[in-house]
Amino acid sequence: MTFSSCVEIFFNILRFVERKAAFCRGKGYGSATIRQEVKLVYELLGKLPTLAIDIGGNVGDYSAELRHRNKELEIHIFEPSLENINKLNARFADDRLIKILPYAVSDSHGTATLFADVPGSGAGSLTLRRLDHINVTFCHRETVNTIRFETYWKDVLKRRTIDIVKLDIEGHELSALTGFGEAINSVRIIQFEFGGCNIDTRIYFQDFWYFFQHHHYEIFRITPLGAEKIRCYQETDEFFSTTNYIARNQKMP
Repeated sequence: MTFSSCVEIFFNILRFVERKAAFCRGKGYGSATIRQEVKLVYELLGKLPTLAIDIGGNVGDYSAELRHRNKELEIHIFEPSLENINKLNARFADDRLIKILPYAVSDSHGTATLFADVPGSGAGSLTLRRLDHINVTFCHRETVNTIRFETYWKDVLKRRTIDIVKLDIEGHELSALTGFGEAINSVRIIQFEFGGCNIDTRIYFQDFWYFFQHHHYEIFRITPLGAEKIRCYQETDEFFSTTNYIARNQKMP
């Protein structure tokens, strides 16, 4: 075996160890972890929730897990894709406490283009992503309505306290949070996703860190072992494989 072959084997071992270590800390833990996500949200909330907002509801798996844990929880689901709106309406047709809103939550009211590889895709985004490197093309386009959440909170929710907000909107989470306005002070827990889509939108974890610091939230990373508190921002937090976080409002009882 040549020296270069030995070096290559050594680097492969290091890459394997690096991936496993990152995974154990929740980095790249993925999006198929809904049961763990909701479990940790409940633990950090420390009380039985009464009102939840699911932004980027897709086909409703997250809301279904919320419902599984609490039969009396009021849930408002925002989902812009017509394909998924139809699926949500069918799935929750008999649930009087679930309201489905056909909007993309953003920082303004208006219309936007939803880009996807196929109709109803979980990767659908308001940004045209570049995924040629994994042979994915965003060839499906759909015009959708956008809404600023602060308006909905004032006009429909009447400024109520919100226990849980879940944000999974493929790189546009910070835009949605900006559109919360005053409502950000009336939310106890916000779960949000960070990952490869943030490469396309050029939004970094640092942006979330300073946003939540400004609004007096503490941040936890969801891991297979539990919730890891992020005590300070580091450049190594810029990890672009799907990772989920929980922000907890320190000013809410």
